[in-house]
Amino acid sequence: MDLYPVFCRQMRGLTPVHSLVVAFSGGLDSTVLLALAAQFAKERGINIRAVHIAHGLQDAAKDWPAHCAEVAAALGVACVTEAVQVVLGPRVSLEAAAREARYQALGDAMQPNDILLTGHHLDDQAETLLLALKRGAGIKGLAAMPERKPFGCERKQNQQWRPLLSCSRQSLEAYATEQGLSWIEDPSNSDNNFDRNFLRNRILPTLLAQWPSFNETLSRSAELCAEQLQLAQEWAECDLPALLNEAGGLNIAGLTALSVARRHNVLRHWLQQHNVHPSRAQLHAIWQEVALARPDASPEVRLDASRICRYQGVLYVPQKAGQPIALLQLKAELWQDAGVGRLRLSWVEQEADLIAELDISQLQLSFNISGLRAQPQGRAGSRPLKKLWQEYAVPPWQRSQMPLLLQRENLVAIPGLFVSQAYVPKPDQAGWRIEWEVKPEGKP
Repeated sequence: MDLYPVFCRQMRGLTPVHSLVVAFSGGLDSTVLLALAAQFAKERGINIRAVHIAHGLQDAAKDWPAHCAEVAAALGVACVTEAVQVVLGPRVSLEAAAREARYQALGDAMQPNDILLTGHHLDDQAETLLLALKRGAGIKGLAAMPERKPFGCERKQNQQWRPLLSCSRQSLEAYATEQGLSWIEDPSNSDNNFDRNFLRNRILPTLLAQWPSFNETLSRSAELCAEQLQLAQEWAECDLPALLNEAGGLNIAGLTALSVARRHNVLRHWLQQHNVHPSRAQLHAIWQEVALARPDASPEVRLDASRICRYQGVLYVPQKAGQPIALLQLKAELWQDAGVGRLRLSWVEQEADLIAELDISQLQLSFNISGLRAQPQGRAGSRPLKKLWQEYAVPPWQRSQMPLLLQRENLVAIPGLFVSQAYVPKPDQAGWRIEWEVKPEGKP
């Protein structure tokens, strides 16, 4: 197989704003990848650089950065080495920990509009699918590795491309030999205690001896699973809007009306949006132990650092919130940081939220105050705030994060929820507009 035309076809869609970053381990796969990418970049005037990740997991690795720099220089490509620490955690294999550290370092090394090229090939795809089968994975796992996907920080608009995914390792080795390339043989590749090595060294050779096109067949299966995964995701996106409430919770009655397959699909999709990736058994537990718990219960299931809870017939994934900051004096026209969000009160000539007579400097923003009462706009009579939380379906875990706009002991408004009747201006009168923006999870 002539690899260069295959590589060029897989690089379609590259634009002048892109630069190429080659993940360069020094092994056969990434050496062939770097040689092809270097030729492509030179012919088209594309910026390219190589990044070598030094894990420091074995003695032989100490010589690899120098080897990689030498090979890259011979191909006219700059190469930098990034050292990483591989941190093992509970139920995390050395392979997974090293991969996590490697991709984190590559992500940190990326600049806006960089495209990361990795040397995954047809045999890697077969191994990935077989490992997914061994884990009992669904279609997401069986879809194996896509040729292209977003990578790293969203604002950098980076992507990861695998231009050799349709090429066998045998074809890569033939190309490297023909071109006189020099590569590293990682001693750990012969250790069959690693699952991937076991498949590569013991299982796949036997399967290929019996069925020479076995890798291509597995790759087609992965492509079909990827199509089914896309269909399932699109179907979930169709089902989801009708099930969500304003706070992003998932309505249990609506889920119950769906078939089991559609319910599992949209529930899993919603959880993944909250960075929760349940197994089939965990998904079953969420439904049985949380959604279908007795009405007077306050059930929850914990998955790693996340909680799945129920309140008033709705499923929630409470997010880690910051520390609320009380604002003892408010200033007009300025955004003021309140820890879990920010507030601005602006003067407007119409469509105001608050009456013009309010002295903004006499207002304050507080959190988690007990004993308050309020009469929301359009309601008859005042009610304790504790009752209003229930009426507005604010889950208990969110209440301490809700901003309370006060004039002395009087509740003026809960931004984003309601304005008290006494402070509501007449239609089309000038007054103050309330703007409250919740701080996204994880933002400083």
